[in-house]
Amino acid sequence: MPKYIYEHKGYPKFTWDKDALLNLLTRVSVLQGKVLGKMQQFGFGVQQEAMLNALTEEITKSSEIEGEILNSEQVRSSLAKQLNINLEKETRASHHIEGIVEAVMDAVRNYKKPLDEERLFGWHGVLFPTGRSGLHKIRVAEFRDSEISVISSKEYKEVVHYKAPLPEKVQGQMKEFLLWLNAKDNENPLLKAAIAHLWFVIIHPFDDGNGRLTRIITEMMLARSEGTSLRFYSMSAQIQKEKKEYYRVLELTTAGELDITRWLKWFLECLERSIEASEEIIGKVLRKAVFWQKNSAEIPNKTQREIINRLLDGFTGNLTSGKVEKLFKISQPTAIRMLNDLVEKGFLEVRGAGRGTHYVFLYSYRKCPLNTKTKSERWIS
Repeated sequence: MPKYIYEHKGYPKFTWDKDALLNLLTRVSVLQGKVLGKMQQFGFGVQQEAMLNALTEEITKSSEIEGEILNSEQVRSSLAKQLNINLEKETRASHHIEGIVEAVMDAVRNYKKPLDEERLFGWHGVLFPTGRSGLHKIRVAEFRDSEISVISSKEYKEVVHYKAPLPEKVQGQMKEFLLWLNAKDNENPLLKAAIAHLWFVIIHPFDDGNGRLTRIITEMMLARSEGTSLRFYSMSAQIQKEKKEYYRVLELTTAGELDITRWLKWFLECLERSIEASEEIIGKVLRKAVFWQKNSAEIPNKTQREIINRLLDGFTGNLTSGKVEKLFKISQPTAIRMLNDLVEKGFLEVRGAGRGTHYVFLYSYRKCPLNTKTKSERWIS
């Protein structure tokens, strides 16, 4: 009796219950349209900054799912260069991060371009520039030639969650996968994104990096589904929040039959939640855009603008003259003078006394009326 999905007769001819997914597909498509419609009301600069935030989340969280923690400031700086955004504070990115960013940008910018082996190998190569995964040497930019399993440890025992197809099957299965992926057919593009995600996981064509490549392919397919390279939400960020369920559904599906309705339903629901969660990512950008539209002339000083931007981005802890001195490498008297000037202009308020003196950002309706909608009238609605 077949143990894994690829062992069933008829694989990879997946099946699913169309009626069970119809309403969900409609909801997600409508949400995608609302996000794009909303962002089209704003200028190119706002769109680029929102995309910068979303892709920073996408890249860092995709690696985090696999246990690799990337420096988010390096990712952001590398993305900013790709998007031609001038950051007030740039961070030099490692060669490794530059490569990952380049791969993701290639996927979303060139979403119409067919994905072939050469392009896929290029993406894999930037994930492992040293030819190693940790201490282990791996095959880079070529398909695996050994067996591979998804294993975890539980109470000092190894648990095999999935065993991928034999290495001699990989070349043929990838050829079939890529032909299907690039074919112009009548398949719903959202379903095609979900199937592509699952199918690549099933094949597990590389020694390592399969999860991250799966999510890069998913980004490309979502861009195809929306017909634009603009990205305003991060599915990987949502998967990271739901990682336990993500792996559970994948395990059940890869060990199941050819009916993949359960996986498609979970994928679409996760995508729906990721788009809804983008309100927080995009909200910061819109908040800044509206604020500066109304107040730019009142704050011409570059350092003061940087202070306000830090507050708009969500400054952690109390804002003090000492922190401003260290952050912007200015003298204590200059920091106090700049902060007090912002107090006089009505942007900050002094709280506390002595060593406890700090400054609070005044977010008034007169200065930046963003809170005019009720909770049920969020920007996405």
